[in-house]
Amino acid sequence: MPSLGWSILTPFRDLLEPIYLAQLTSILNSSVLAMDETPIRAGIKSKGKMKRGYFWPLYGDKEEVAFPFAASRSKREAEMILGAFCGTLLTNGYTAYAGYAEKRDEVEHALCWAHTRRGFVKSEDVEPDRSKKALEQIRLLYEIEDEIRSKRLEAVAIQEQRGSRSKLIVAEFFEWLKDEMAASALLPTKPFTKAANYALDRQKGLEVFLSNPDVAIDTNHLERALRPIPMGRKNWLFCWTEVGAKKVGWAQSLIATCGLHDIDPYVYLVDVLQRVDIHPFERVEELTPRFWNQHFGKDPMRSRLKRHAD
Repeated sequence: MPSLGWSILTPFRDLLEPIYLAQLTSILNSSVLAMDETPIRAGIKSKGKMKRGYFWPLYGDKEEVAFPFAASRSKREAEMILGAFCGTLLTNGYTAYAGYAEKRDEVEHALCWAHTRRGFVKSEDVEPDRSKKALEQIRLLYEIEDEIRSKRLEAVAIQEQRGSRSKLIVAEFFEWLKDEMAASALLPTKPFTKAANYALDRQKGLEVFLSNPDVAIDTNHLERALRPIPMGRKNWLFCWTEVGAKKVGWAQSLIATCGLHDIDPYVYLVDVLQRVDIHPFERVEELTPRFWNQHFGKDPMRSRLKRHAD
């Protein structure tokens, strides 16, 4: 159950909805969007059992995240959240995302190498030689990405590095996988076979990052940003209602985005919860963390208790 602090904040979380929606709109207008899904127990099902709902974390190209809540993990929920998104969608291999992208010519579907790598990690104990060979090739890709980050390369330089170095590694990786699958009598239930088929079935999506410097090699940046959700599950276990889960998502979206912009979330929330009622609605995006810092960060509104203490 959410902590007492969350319960006290319930009426104030309603004030965050327009700010959250402005941020969600900004995220969905991204040219590159990362997306994932993570479970949360929300709402009573029967005999004291909780329903299983999902947050669908989104990470845009302007260092903003959102945690929209939905009652299920269905393809329909993904489609409703993404709406008319146009651009590159970076995800894991869950089929709901592929189904959405296939329907929309305006969407390019990129896939996460970290999820691909996990399959070979799982197969390492059973088939160490093949698995280690796959993991070594993937490791080389990540070495290049680490170098790109450490040098803080711009888009043109990133594309040059990926085109001249990563592209060859990726091509050799998939050729090697095809040869292994053709030459060996591998059972479809074997862990290595599952990992290899997962990668081969998603080859096109795994190659997208090679031609677009704005696309990350994986969704690890999103997984780091969504950590408040699994941490919250450990602390408050569940949400009494689906409406409550939705409101938790609003607040966590803004708090997590504060972290991405080096903003103290307490200072931010104290300010916007007082400011939102008097701020022009047509300029509500100024209250999202990305814009709040430049408009109000230097002289934020303080709590009455703080003002009296001073």
